[in-house]
Amino acid sequence: MSECRNWYNGDPILEEYHDHEWCKENHDDDFEFQMLCLEGASVGLSWQIIMHKREAYLAAFHGFIIDECAVMTNEELDALQSNPGIIRNKNKIYSVRKNAQIVKEIQKEFGSFDAYLWSFTDGRRIDGYWRTLQDIPTVSDVSIAMSKDMKKRGIGFVGPVITYSFLQSIGIVNDHLADCEYR
Repeated sequence: MSECRNWYNGDPILEEYHDHEWCKENHDDDFEFQMLCLEGASVGLSWQIIMHKREAYLAAFHGFIIDECAVMTNEELDALQSNPGIIRNKNKIYSVRKNAQIVKEIQKEFGSFDAYLWSFTDGRRIDGYWRTLQDIPTVSDVSIAMSKDMKKRGIGFVGPVITYSFLQSIGIVNDHLADCEYR
């Protein structure tokens, strides 16, 4: 078995994510927005914590449908601060609405959120063909550029490391190891 699968330590939720979502291309704006928000929620925490709360996040944030998140009320967002199913950080909760509003502006400018994201690689997928988990970077020139542009637009919780993980989560970057059967 490839070392690629070792990072989830036998966790069935992370195993499912590794095998069927991680580094798999997805061009759906709402899915990409979901992953942006979940990656942002993971700042200072583990991805395992966030993935175990994913269903609660989907329920709390209307399935991460961009249009619905963009119009969430202050009352709705405030109420989420007492929801034990999600990370109850006010800034992270409020960032979902703000980020949705900015993503809507990006959609108008680029035609889709997907087109904006892929513009950072000129539509090309980045494939590492790494041999060991230690070879996989945590940041890249693309994640730095994307982070800088997203921050300039006002998107929250998008540092270069989080943005690199985001690129993996939507398949712009494929960091499955070279011998991984799920690459």
